[in-house]
Amino acid sequence: MDGNIVGFAAVVMIFGIPMAALYTYYRVRKLRTEERLAAIARGVTVPMEPELSHAARSRRAGILLTSVSIGYSIAFALIGRVEPDALVAAAFGVIPFAVGLGFFLDSSLIRRDLRA
Repeated sequence: MDGNIVGFAAVVMIFGIPMAALYTYYRVRKLRTEERLAAIARGVTVPMEPELSHAARSRRAGILLTSVSIGYSIAFALIGRVEPDALVAAAFGVIPFAVGLGFFLDSSLIRRDLRA
């Protein structure tokens, strides 16, 4: 059982972490709903949070993805100064960068369509 435990832990984490995140999201949303319903039942006015538009969500995702990709590439480029093989990992920062640019393009196209 030397290397088997590492593989088992990897599989458990690959499936366990997303499931835990989904459950946490569901639970927090359920608690917020129950809290809001209880406040309404007592007669308290509860302000509703406005939903972000599709363009705003695309812009936010674009900002996050491009900044993460730039940080990722810079980090591995700095590591690549010591370990040259790390420059290969820095090249993978292009993937989220391209997706982030796609989100920026989507945001600008949505804004253009709304103006027309």
